[in-house]
Amino acid sequence: MVQSFFAIVAGMRPKQWVKNVFVLAPTVFALQLGDPDVLMRSGLAFAVFCALSSVVYLWNDIADREADRKHPVKRHRPIASGALGVPLAVAVSFLLLGGALAGAWWLDGGFLAVGVTYLLMNVLYSGWLKKVVIIDVMIVASGFLLRAIGGGLAVGVAISQWLVLCTGLISLFLGFVKRRQEIVAMDGNTEQRPTLAHYSVPFLDQMISIVTASTVLAYCLYAFSPEVAEKLGTDWMGLTIPFVLFGIFRYLYLVHQQGEGENPAALVLKDLPLMLNVLAWGGTAVLVLYVL
Repeated sequence: MVQSFFAIVAGMRPKQWVKNVFVLAPTVFALQLGDPDVLMRSGLAFAVFCALSSVVYLWNDIADREADRKHPVKRHRPIASGALGVPLAVAVSFLLLGGALAGAWWLDGGFLAVGVTYLLMNVLYSGWLKKVVIIDVMIVASGFLLRAIGGGLAVGVAISQWLVLCTGLISLFLGFVKRRQEIVAMDGNTEQRPTLAHYSVPFLDQMISIVTASTVLAYCLYAFSPEVAEKLGTDWMGLTIPFVLFGIFRYLYLVHQQGEGENPAALVLKDLPLMLNVLAWGGTAVLVLYVL
């Protein structure tokens, strides 16, 4: 029983829940951190996306269990290794799904629609779209966008176009880096994921360079935008730019010099300088928005 519990938790991939912090962004940048009701709704929206993402991970692992057994790392996943049986995984996934949809419905009809869209998009991705070159990365990136949009709908605030742009670009950056490192890790053997045969390290490095430059430029324009300064009531968002630059540069260092990047969420939690930088960026942003 205890082993099954830990296998279920591992199959839900709680380390990946860090991606759902994008749900909280609209609350922070709408200056609503002081409202207890908004904080409660934002927290519930975060929990809903944690549940939905866990459902997707369980379904993916069920569908890919045979292929995962041939992968040097993925073969240790609970379903691929046999630690978590398929019937139990299916039952847990539907329990999570029911709870997530009920919570989303209680929050807002629009938020429920975003959650269902996120779920359907991932089903299409697992069944077909992950085999379509470039579209596969764009679909993964759109999942982060849906998190941010859903977070705004859950608390009843309009999401900034700048937030959409910056979220989309940084998501593409992470997606292309992930594909690059998957190719490197497989050492040219793309049998498990045929889509990777359509990519190459030089091509992905070009894409990463384009998205990196676009991300930095978009964030700098956002930070220095008079429109943003007027809306947020502060001229000091430029103070957060050094943290964005260091975060991207540190990430590229870990990719090119340390061979990391195949698992972005785990990397942020594992690399202390990167994690401290994210916390420093968040703390500075809150200071600028709520104090200065």
